[in-house]
Amino acid sequence: MALLVIASCQLMVVLDITIVNIALPDIQRSLDFSTTSLSWVVNAYTLTFGGLLLLGGRAGDILGRRRVFIFGVLLFVLASLLGGLAQNEAQLLAARALQGVGGAIASPTSLALISTTFREGPERNRAFGVFAAVSAGGGAIGLLAGGMLVEWLNWRWVFFVNVPIGLLIALATPRFIRESERHPGHFDITGALASTLGMVLLVYGFIRAAQDGWRDPLTLASFAAAVLFLALFVFVERRSAQPITPLHMFADRNRAGTYGIMLCLAAAIFGMFFFLTLFVQNVLDFSPLQAGLAFLPVSAVIAIGAGLASRFLPTYGPKPFMVVGAILAAIGLSWLTLTDIHSTYVGSVLGPMLVFSLGMGMEFVSLTLMALSDVPVRETGAASGLLNATQQVGGSLGLSILVTMYGTASTNEAEEQIPLFLSQATPVERLRFERTGELPPPFSDEVLTAGVSSAFIMAAIFTVAAALIAILAIQVRPSDLERLKGDGVPGGV
Repeated sequence: MALLVIASCQLMVVLDITIVNIALPDIQRSLDFSTTSLSWVVNAYTLTFGGLLLLGGRAGDILGRRRVFIFGVLLFVLASLLGGLAQNEAQLLAARALQGVGGAIASPTSLALISTTFREGPERNRAFGVFAAVSAGGGAIGLLAGGMLVEWLNWRWVFFVNVPIGLLIALATPRFIRESERHPGHFDITGALASTLGMVLLVYGFIRAAQDGWRDPLTLASFAAAVLFLALFVFVERRSAQPITPLHMFADRNRAGTYGIMLCLAAAIFGMFFFLTLFVQNVLDFSPLQAGLAFLPVSAVIAIGAGLASRFLPTYGPKPFMVVGAILAAIGLSWLTLTDIHSTYVGSVLGPMLVFSLGMGMEFVSLTLMALSDVPVRETGAASGLLNATQQVGGSLGLSILVTMYGTASTNEAEEQIPLFLSQATPVERLRFERTGELPPPFSDEVLTAGVSSAFIMAAIFTVAAALIAILAIQVRPSDLERLKGDGVPGGV
């Protein structure tokens, strides 16, 4: 029951990253978002989530993980309610940012609770396997749930659905999860704010570059400010007696490599969900529900990959699964670059999506175990927070880079399609294009497909980088295998 409560919270938090994707067209029409500002419905959540995860992990260490876990869940519930009630752009973005804060408090604490609730060895391996499957598969489940809610009710229910789930989790937690020991310390507010602002400005710079070009003064100013804030973050962490990010964790070769792999893979998986959602709805003309169902196999295959990894990790160690998983993800994304306006779901999307998902299932279990291997109990919150932070920040940063690639390729394609359209258009179609600036199908499909294919090329490069890091950086010691089998000395000193 403790694992059910913890996994349910993680599912709710991770699910919210993608459940909104399906609803974006309806949100745009309802609240009059521009296409540029619409991307912040996703980024406002992921950036506050990723930027404050480290502070959330530290809060659990200092104040008690169960207490902090419940507070994070309730804050997430409140923000979800406000998001569903939003009447304009500013209200929704503020609610999404507050959701990210709640998720940042609850998510790292839930992962740390696994370390303190389950004994090291096979029992904890299985618990991490369930947690990793939920973390990785939550994205696909979110797309399915989003499709059902948007089609059967309306977009506001992608937020309202969190309210009863979160309240049940908050009520069940005191009954099934014991409070952890508190560790004295202080909160590194300066470090948390510096890292969050730095990442927000970095992502904003990439998104603005896609719209206004790399020479735009505000684009360059955003990048410069991002560098300053991130440099301040490193400076503060190096001088702090109790930093929000213990930099000594990066001194461990395996852990540093794990964070690098997670950064690359998160960029790829965020990009796959975002751009495939656009492709199946705009080019293949899937309804929101059909789009959600199209991603359902992803969740099942991720669970299979996670199950295989958790079963054979004690025998082979995590490195083979890290390498093979990244290679499978690269193959799947490379396959997706071949899509065009004549592609079909079964013939062009399903196969590469399943290959990618199998690799990601293997990865998430291996990365989770490696990141928390041999970490003292007093630092499990910070270690789990750092792993989750690299996932969310990597996803946000990677998506912004992919959006930049998409914007450049789609703009170039539009320059070729507009003359073709004008040479065939009726006077009414010309007038509509002059008023809206939007090409009709099939010309718009050509533009979108060119941008999506370009984005998948960059996503595949990210996964190749992850495979190289796994090959060159990860080293599995005999003592690591003993701990995975439950034969070594228990951690938590």
